[in-house]
Amino acid sequence: MTASATSHFSFVVESRDGRARAGRLRTPHGEVETPCFMPVGTKGTVKAVSPAQLAGIGAQIVLANTYHLALRPGVELVAAHGGLHGFMGWSGPILTDSGGFQVFSLADTRVVRDDGVEFSSAYDGSRHLFTPDGVMRLQEALGADIVMCLDECPPATAERHEVERAVERTTRWSAACRAAQRRRDQLLIAIVQGGTHEDLRRRSAADLLQIGFEAYAIGGLSVGERGEEMLETVDLMDELLPDERLRYFMGIGDPRGIVDVIARGVDVFDCVLPTRMARTGTALLRDGSRANLHNARFAADLAPLDPTCDCPCCTAFSRAYLRHLVNQRELLAHQLLTLHNLRTLVRLCADARVAIRAGRFAEMAVSVAGR
Repeated sequence: MTASATSHFSFVVESRDGRARAGRLRTPHGEVETPCFMPVGTKGTVKAVSPAQLAGIGAQIVLANTYHLALRPGVELVAAHGGLHGFMGWSGPILTDSGGFQVFSLADTRVVRDDGVEFSSAYDGSRHLFTPDGVMRLQEALGADIVMCLDECPPATAERHEVERAVERTTRWSAACRAAQRRRDQLLIAIVQGGTHEDLRRRSAADLLQIGFEAYAIGGLSVGERGEEMLETVDLMDELLPDERLRYFMGIGDPRGIVDVIARGVDVFDCVLPTRMARTGTALLRDGSRANLHNARFAADLAPLDPTCDCPCCTAFSRAYLRHLVNQRELLAHQLLTLHNLRTLVRLCADARVAIRAGRFAEMAVSVAGR
């Protein structure tokens, strides 16, 4: 058993099976059992479902995004509610992204500078500069349990010199975020960059370890690189990151991908995939396959979407009814499929924890990922 701790947080690796780990993260708003999938609530809400419904399907922690909340409705209004927990009615742990992902996703509307990133607002076109110090002040006002350093996330198509420059900026910004941190009841996570370049990943990890953080994220993957390159990089991170620290893979949300990174020592992960797919009428199934409810083959299918699933969608409704909702563009379709997709990943992680503790994770991985 390995552990790391501060006065407000602790993380303990309780069991191992190969490199897969089952652990426990303690935060001011409750414990998180790992491995854990974290639903994404970018604007202070996980789309289509309520906090009570999230709790009902076993979600332990949710994410929100500093960039979007700073622009709409503004951190002052969130702070007036006592922070995000009061604002969004979620009593469990919350993680806020720094806005670093928008460096990648909003590449056409931003300018990366040495002192930060200048964005054009996605809402009204106004200009805003996000600096390490400013991002820390915003996240303090939002009041999340876990906060992220500002980083530069280059696309998979970036040239090596661009990735190297992003690593250097990420290190400087991480050091500035660490120096600017005032709230000790917030766990600050640094993000390792470097693309799929082994030497740059090694440099980024070494630089961030020198600064010193209680948890580390693997960033800059799931942005367009090939699958094997991604997994090789996660293998490398297992070698480089401290064994007793929480490890966060940013941006993976399909069952096979989740099993792959759990097998390589990752503890927590997030992605918009399950909620976004639900809004297009697509269900994630435990074996990694997907069911497009627009398909005519479901038109008279009276079976539940997944007979093994205990979510509100699968225990009460048929595939035929779900197809009807999807094709009629009923909002209930978004809600039910979101609950199902999230429950599929939450249950997968719960089963992974049981399998790791029983020494059966490799067997479970084969049933999900086929390898």
